[in-house]
Amino acid sequence: MLSDPTSRPAGFVPFLGAETVHYEAVTPGSVAVIGIPGATPYRSGSCHSEAAPAAIRSASAPQAARRGHYDFDLGGPLLRAQDTLVDCGDIAFDPADFVGNRARIEAVYTSLLERGAAPLLLGGDDSVQIPALSAFAARGEISILQVDAHIDWRDEVEGERFGLSSTMRRASELSGVKAIVQVGAHGIGSAREAEVADARAAGAQLIDMRTLRAKGIAHAAQCVPAGRPVVVCFDVDGFDPSVVPGVLGRAPGGLGFGDVVDLLNGVAERAPIIGFNIVEFVPQQDVGGLGTRTVCRLAMLAAGLLARGVQR
Repeated sequence: MLSDPTSRPAGFVPFLGAETVHYEAVTPGSVAVIGIPGATPYRSGSCHSEAAPAAIRSASAPQAARRGHYDFDLGGPLLRAQDTLVDCGDIAFDPADFVGNRARIEAVYTSLLERGAAPLLLGGDDSVQIPALSAFAARGEISILQVDAHIDWRDEVEGERFGLSSTMRRASELSGVKAIVQVGAHGIGSAREAEVADARAAGAQLIDMRTLRAKGIAHAAQCVPAGRPVVVCFDVDGFDPSVVPGVLGRAPGGLGFGDVVDLLNGVAERAPIIGFNIVEFVPQQDVGGLGTRTVCRLAMLAAGLLARGVQR
């Protein structure tokens, strides 16, 4: 493993103007932003979201002076006077060392959690979540709220068990993960009938878009157990592509931003949100900067929710 697994690349712009802090110097109660370009891409693919952390940070720069302004999606200031936001830079990605990539991510997350931080992950493809979730689950019981167009329950793809289509399957194998609530599946993806059956048999609650439209956002929020800490796993293709077009596979019929605001606030009322992972944004597929602005806004909302969760 690299002696220091994090760095700040040339031209680095911290998220929302946050102070840049080494991950080993984060203080308790901080919201710690960490960029993760990739972990375990498939042989037939690429590290397709590696530009996302920089794009999200750059989009946040004009909003830095408004961090203390009233946020109507939160019902109070985005970040309150007692909240601390820091940016720890990016975790190194090595295209020839997938095992090392995962080890670096888990080590940094373990350190952040030991220091009492609430990590905000700017990904990166969906595979970066697997080692991060492992660090969370090793410290105590958690629930997972996944927002995604896909359920990510493949055991392997191209012989790889730690890729982006296996995130929830691997999470279900962690003893500290006590509940998985998956919201927003729609269209067609890599899952077959067997994966859907496996997810349900393992106890995952699959609230696809048809169910969500029938039963409502409040129903989805109520499916998250009360009291137990929550890690949000947010694949931005869960949004309708009219909201975030910058994804690999645009699938019409996803969530609107207002739906997400209501869902996240509903969950935060029930349990503290202690980690938030934003993945699968592909800036080069964006249209007119629309997705960049929306994903940046999601990250801002996440920072506010994490600050409230860690201070709970």
